[in-house]
Amino acid sequence: MASLRNFLLFGYGLAALFVNAWLAPGPAAAAETRRILALGDSLTAGYGLPRAESFPARLEAALRAQGLDVVVVNAGVSGDTTAGGRARLDWALASAGDGGPDAVIVALGGNDGLRGLPPTETRANLDAILARLGQKGLPVLLAGMLAPPNLGAEYGDEFKALYPDLAARHGAILYPFFLDGVAADPALNQDDGIHPNARGVDVIVGRMVPAVRRLLDRAAAVR
Repeated sequence: MASLRNFLLFGYGLAALFVNAWLAPGPAAAAETRRILALGDSLTAGYGLPRAESFPARLEAALRAQGLDVVVVNAGVSGDTTAGGRARLDWALASAGDGGPDAVIVALGGNDGLRGLPPTETRANLDAILARLGQKGLPVLLAGMLAPPNLGAEYGDEFKALYPDLAARHGAILYPFFLDGVAADPALNQDDGIHPNARGVDVIVGRMVPAVRRLLDRAAAVR
C-alpha cells in the first residue's frame, strides 16, 4: 500500500513538473536590432577616410557604446545632390536589408549649394524624399546644410530656411547643420577644407547622438 502511495505521489509530482515547465515563461526574446539608413553624399560616405572612420561607422560605434543594438547603413554617395538622392531612394532603402530600415537620416544638399543650384530645386527634392519616407512610416532625422558664403546672403538665407521648413512640414527631427562644430576648423578637416577628418567625424557624431537617440525612440514607438 505504501509503495502504491509513493508511486502515485511520484506520478503527481512528475506531472506537476511538466505542467510548470510548460507554463513557465521562456527566456526573454533578444532585443531587436534597429537599422538606421544614412542617406547622404560624400560627408556620409566617408570621402578620404577608411570606411571604419566614416560617419555611419562611427555613429554606430557610439550608439553601441551606449548599449544600443543598432546598425547604421552607409547609403552615402560622393558627389550626390538632392536630385540624386531622390532618384536612388528606393534602392537605398532596399540596401538596408529585408524589411528595410527602422529610421532614416537624410543628410543631403551640400553639393546643391556648392553647385549653386536653385534652392527651390533642393527644397522640391528633399520634400519628395521626406514624403516618400513618410508614406513608409519611417521616422526621419533631417540634417541641414549651409550654402557657401560666396553665393550671397539672399541665396544663403533661402537655402538655410528650407531645412527647418521641411522638417516642420513632415514632422522630422531637425539637426540644423551637419558640420556643426567642424566647418572651417583646419584641425578637424582634410586638406580640401570641406570634408572632415577622423577627429572631425567624431565631433559630428558626438554632437548628433542625442538627436539620433530621439530618432530611435520614435522608431521604437512605431514598430
